[in-house]
Amino acid sequence: MEKQLAVSERRACRTLSQPRGTQRYTPRRLEKDTVLIDAIHDLSRKHPRYGYRRVTALLRADGWAVNRKRVHRLWRQEGLKVPVKQRKRRRLGCSENSCTRRRAEHMNHVWTYDFLVDRTEDGRRLKLLVIVDEFTRENLSIEVERHITALDVIETLAYLFAVRGVPQYLRSDNGPEFIARAIRDWLSSTGAKTLFVAPGSPWENAYIESFNSRFRDELLNAESFACLQEAKVLVEAHRRQYNHQRPHSSLGYVTPAAFAATCIPSAAATPPLQEYTSSKVDNPPVTVGT
Repeated sequence: MEKQLAVSERRACRTLSQPRGTQRYTPRRLEKDTVLIDAIHDLSRKHPRYGYRRVTALLRADGWAVNRKRVHRLWRQEGLKVPVKQRKRRRLGCSENSCTRRRAEHMNHVWTYDFLVDRTEDGRRLKLLVIVDEFTRENLSIEVERHITALDVIETLAYLFAVRGVPQYLRSDNGPEFIARAIRDWLSSTGAKTLFVAPGSPWENAYIESFNSRFRDELLNAESFACLQEAKVLVEAHRRQYNHQRPHSSLGYVTPAAFAATCIPSAAATPPLQEYTSSKVDNPPVTVGT
């Protein structure tokens, strides 16, 4: 108003019956808000794909006595946001083996696994075998190699079965490594059953697809791997962080490892294989969360 009408501040305030002190007042942040805002910014920089709800869970884990509404207010005030992704509508699917019709009911009930592909800086391919427990959402293993065959899949599963126990079901797509006779015969000998989703229906294996999407968004799209060994180290560090530090929205914003610790083993669960004597036992890789 002062600039538009070319009048003094005194006259403008008198005309509007507004105290001049109110006009000149500059809001000051509370010191506790300043410290909290700094903490929110630190978490936002460290986890750029996390929203305010997951940041709230991390703040509480760090000892902050804050509620979601306060964090949301400061989040909006600071202009922080995660780019909105348009979600495609997914059909229920027709397969009896889909995750919507055959749900995991307890730990080690249903595991799901799939492959991802990435590349090192020299253009050479990286193949990643991802295994997730659908009930606890734990990332049991991410094997990173140049090539992974059906026998490599058996080796990884045998190690997990020996350490964690045999799941009742393994859900996967119809990839050649998963439908290979060697894998089917070996799984049959362990007592684990297979759940193959319908071809061309990734939404029927939604848990692994959801994990893969976030894994690619939070690590693979953010890191450039110089070599195979660097990829293995960074992927394993991310896997541990996912299991032990990353709050999971579907688990009430507790970590998968913390949720798994509260689970009571089912009476139907199969105990770990005792006869497994692979070299992985003598020199175990860092693939199983503890």
